[in-house]
Amino acid sequence: MKPSVCRSCGAGLERTFLDLGMSPLANSYIKPGQTNRMEPFYPLHVYVCEKCLLVQLEQFSTPQDIFSDYAYFSSFSDSWLAHARTYVDMIVDRFRFDRNSRVVEIASNDGYLLQNFVARAIPVLGVEPAANVAEVARGKGIHTKVAFFGEKTARDLTDDGWAADLIIGNNVLAHVPDLNDFVRGLKVLLKPTGLITMEFPHLLQLVEQNQFDTIYHEHFSYFSFIAVERVFARHGMKLFDVEELPTHGGSLRIYACHDSDTAKPVEARAKELKSREEAIGFGNISHYLSFGAQVEATKRKLLSFLITAKQEGKRVVGYGAPAKGNTLLNYCGIRTDLIDYTVDRSPHKQGHFLPGVHIPIYEPERVRATQPDYLLILPWNIREEVMRQMGYIREWGGKFVVPIPEVRVYS
Repeated sequence: MKPSVCRSCGAGLERTFLDLGMSPLANSYIKPGQTNRMEPFYPLHVYVCEKCLLVQLEQFSTPQDIFSDYAYFSSFSDSWLAHARTYVDMIVDRFRFDRNSRVVEIASNDGYLLQNFVARAIPVLGVEPAANVAEVARGKGIHTKVAFFGEKTARDLTDDGWAADLIIGNNVLAHVPDLNDFVRGLKVLLKPTGLITMEFPHLLQLVEQNQFDTIYHEHFSYFSFIAVERVFARHGMKLFDVEELPTHGGSLRIYACHDSDTAKPVEARAKELKSREEAIGFGNISHYLSFGAQVEATKRKLLSFLITAKQEGKRVVGYGAPAKGNTLLNYCGIRTDLIDYTVDRSPHKQGHFLPGVHIPIYEPERVRATQPDYLLILPWNIREEVMRQMGYIREWGGKFVVPIPEVRVYS
């Protein structure tokens, strides 16, 4: 079954960007008593709109199913906490926010970012759909509303006095099934001279760095700068600046404002990136249609490495239980016959099993106790952080393996 229309422009969808087969929801971790229950698997079939060039998945689950009780807590990544602090230092200095400003973060998680504004006595509001995660933020003294963001929520917040000077959204735009309702909400909530920053993985990097594992059902859309500019323009907003970031394997931070805000002219960085994407081919539908072959080759290389390691009597375990790892393992059919277990710093994942493949998740200390030959780093985007944390595996000759963009072994 093909999705009928593009979630951005409404055009019919016919073109395949990538087909990863059937897969479970990437964040649906299995509890110990549930291992014999049936799991729902859905097509992980990605389309590209021929009209507006938005790369997107069909919606099989509601945001309520995915995010109402969420297992991801941002504060368990040291590098992500540092990223948040750096952002707040930059944005406050550049745009002179102070205690008279209003800052709203959408999908604010456990308050990992907003706590930096609170430390500066700048008023903040987090909008977080997962009640269990929002409760952690509130425990830190961060004002948090449990809600899914859209036009209605934006009007309610505006009525409550929370029209925003700054709206932040880190890794949320891709998770929105009703994209137009979400962006309409941004416009409603934003003060006439306010600004929006949104961060999300950059489609250019996904393609060039072979990051197909960042595709999963919780990510409904995959943005080039060209595509996201069209989404915002449709709702009377312009992208006046952009930064290219190393996070999540290569992300964009876009800066948006109302079209009528003449105090924010379009910067050179935005013009340059749009021109670069057009030169590479992201303005042409044909560029999107050749990704599948290199993904299939990566699958074969990873399976070949793991099978050879097992045949040689080597022991392989995983590090991390990220959503991207679940896409990779399910697409490649990797189970406990090839990876004994994985470990994760988050106690919210420990004691559970990865969806689909049912690989058990333990605390990181288990690695020292079992002394595996290889540690497969599933959150490859923070591989340097992981290799520092787990560097002691070298004591017994253990090596690190990174699967993306292709299999690489590090001593």
